[in-house]
Amino acid sequence: MEVQIRMWNKDLPTLISPWIPILLGLHMHFSWATTCPEECRCDRTFVYCNERSLTSVPLGLGEGYKTLYLHNNQINNAGFPLEMHNVASVETVYLYGNQLDEFPLNLPKNVRVLHLQENNIQTVSRAALAQLLRLEELYLDDNSISTVGVEEGAFREAISLKTLFLTKNHLSSVPIGLPEELRELRLDENRIAFIAEDAFENVTGLELLLLDGNLLMDEGIAPGALQTLVNLKTLSLARNSLTVPPPNLPAEFLVKLNLQDNQMNEIPLTAFRGLHRLERLDISNNQLQSLTQGVFDGLHGLRQLTVRNNLWLCDCNIKWVILWLKSLPATLNVRGFMCQKPERVRGMVIRELTLELIQCPNSTATVPQPTLLSSSTAESATPTAFKPARSQPTTNRPRLTLPPPTAGKDGEQRMNDPVGPIQESLRVSFAVLNGSCIHVSWVSTFTVTAYKVTWVKLGHSLITGPMQESLVQGEREGITLTNLEPKSTYRICVDPLDAFNNYHPGDDTICSEVTTKSASFHSGDNATGPEQATQQDPSSPFLLAGLIGGAVLVVLVVLLSIFCWHMHKKGRSESSKWKYSRGRRKDDYCEAGTKKDNSILEMTETSLQIVSLNNEQLLKGDFRIQPIYTPNGGVGFRDSQRRNNSTAYCKNSVPESDTCHK
Repeated sequence: MEVQIRMWNKDLPTLISPWIPILLGLHMHFSWATTCPEECRCDRTFVYCNERSLTSVPLGLGEGYKTLYLHNNQINNAGFPLEMHNVASVETVYLYGNQLDEFPLNLPKNVRVLHLQENNIQTVSRAALAQLLRLEELYLDDNSISTVGVEEGAFREAISLKTLFLTKNHLSSVPIGLPEELRELRLDENRIAFIAEDAFENVTGLELLLLDGNLLMDEGIAPGALQTLVNLKTLSLARNSLTVPPPNLPAEFLVKLNLQDNQMNEIPLTAFRGLHRLERLDISNNQLQSLTQGVFDGLHGLRQLTVRNNLWLCDCNIKWVILWLKSLPATLNVRGFMCQKPERVRGMVIRELTLELIQCPNSTATVPQPTLLSSSTAESATPTAFKPARSQPTTNRPRLTLPPPTAGKDGEQRMNDPVGPIQESLRVSFAVLNGSCIHVSWVSTFTVTAYKVTWVKLGHSLITGPMQESLVQGEREGITLTNLEPKSTYRICVDPLDAFNNYHPGDDTICSEVTTKSASFHSGDNATGPEQATQQDPSSPFLLAGLIGGAVLVVLVVLLSIFCWHMHKKGRSESSKWKYSRGRRKDDYCEAGTKKDNSILEMTETSLQIVSLNNEQLLKGDFRIQPIYTPNGGVGFRDSQRRNNSTAYCKNSVPESDTCHK
């Protein structure tokens, strides 16, 4: 026994030593979990002290908690005890919606995420941020921080800071001394009017920069201010006062560029040079009327281009945009190219424009207007367009000299004696058949493999219908356009295609505006021009509307008359069945019968009169008049014996000789 005790004494430290760390860990864990401030509620690693009208941080916060909620209280700068700085486990602190007027001291030393939005912070000191060496995300939105209120180099003290939000403050310039590890910087909705050359000198790793809603102008951005941001991926300069994009944009990794809501009226040819990785570009809501040809040529990675709400002028300078849009791959999404001027094409999508709709100063010799006819023949003439041959001849398009046309008796234009030789290669005629059909015919003096016919409906101030087109084989000499709207003007163009099915807009294209007839016209009527067609039967839409409205009114009157007659008849029927109620007050009756009960009789206030409710002969036998109530609420009645074995109840106030009548 003694030997066994000695062995146990020798092995006891060996047995206990492995359990000591485990026991200590359990002790620390349970002790931490129980140290929750009285004013708060604790749940696992969360401490909820929010919305409790606190003016200071509660004491007694122990280790083990990672997230501390202190938002929407009344905590001021004096409410942070020194012992709070020594709590090592807290990593996230929510302090937004309090009454802080300067960056607080004594925050938990290992905090990584700090929310200080919606306070009244005006100053940021180096000493306060020097305590937060592990701080990675700092949110200071909706405060009153000014440029002079930030101590120089204050943010640089937070050496681990990667995200800094300073939205909606009073900054007039970029804070000096930003941390080198910064990746995301938001300075939108401030008063920044100047960005110095060295503003981002130390933050070469910055990937996102937001400068929306400031007071930046062209001269307010130094030429090399943004060039040092070699790793920048997103740059937003919306809602400023720029007239051109800023120079020397960081080109290496830039993926998204926002320039909307400025005052840009031009974009230099080199503005986006080198932005090979740019995927999203937004230049909406500016003053742009045209673009320099080739301005987007270097944007090989572009996936989305937004240009809406600009003053796009659809003249000769927009031709290259039309061709560029039609050649884009399906991977590039372009939004907002819509004509604003001139009025005739206002509201039309630029991509759907044809080159014939664009007015150019030097295009009158290439695409002449249809020949004007005299007033005596204008009603019967069919619009005909002629196209002179190109000055440069081709081998497969022989030229033919023809005299100028005049209007003939049959409605088509004929040839007169030539005043001088002109070269004609294509002749197109338009004949209005009825309100929904136009026949287009042509004669070509050169070989054509196919014709491309396009037509679009014109409105009062803009093109209202979609562009439609049809391909016709070269051996055919015409096409009939159907399903058109009556009394509508259409612009019809004919493009001859060469042997490779290519056409040359502006070279051999013939266009004319033709108006369909009214729907009430006969099919044999002669074709008319746009001006005459608009004058014929101007009141037909109003007449149709009037007829429809009159018919509806008549139907309503008839229905109302039938309803009134039915109600009147029903009222007479009911009144004849209930004669006793006509012309009498409700208070005159001591008893009221029902429609099915023929034995209940009528009794008035001043006398008794037995009347059958259905005007039938009274049944023989005894009757008892039982009053349900008296007119004055009394019950003073006495029996009055009558002959014929009838019994009645009479009112005391009535004389006996005049009591009842039967």
